[in-house]
Amino acid sequence: MSHILVAVALLATAGAAPTAPSACKAYSGGTCCDPAVTAHLGKEAIFAACGESDATFLGEKGSKDTCRYVFRPGGGKEEAFVEVYAPRQKDVPSEPTDPFFSWKKVGKVFVTDKAKSPKSAPMIASATGLWMPGAGFTVSVNASTKVCSKPEATKLAKSIH
Repeated sequence: MSHILVAVALLATAGAAPTAPSACKAYSGGTCCDPAVTAHLGKEAIFAACGESDATFLGEKGSKDTCRYVFRPGGGKEEAFVEVYAPRQKDVPSEPTDPFFSWKKVGKVFVTDKAKSPKSAPMIASATGLWMPGAGFTVSVNASTKVCSKPEATKLAKSIH
């Protein structure tokens, strides 16, 4: 009888797909990012668009609907990040509504353009926002200008899915 149970167990697992090894480099004791979030923008796209590499990449830190890619750009001591937020949404707006910034459309993605007030000017100087509506979700990216310059972030926008 136990031979039958072993055979059934082997048959049940034989058709299962093998799990891929995780290529995650968790940052500072954090958790790895959810593949559902990284599917929208992976670290490789940041490497390509922003000139970063494994040498400057410190790791990723995941939380609900969010992935923060942490870097030490230029070999300096200061850390900076590119953060992806991709929540599921029932009603997805066609464009961002933001009281702090105006946005311009570049392809299918909106990019922060100008601060609407002097108080928001420092925020737009230190990071570029990218926003894309999807079917049942939105993708928001906050890219530090220390990792991606504004032109590099605009290039990065083409990689968002």
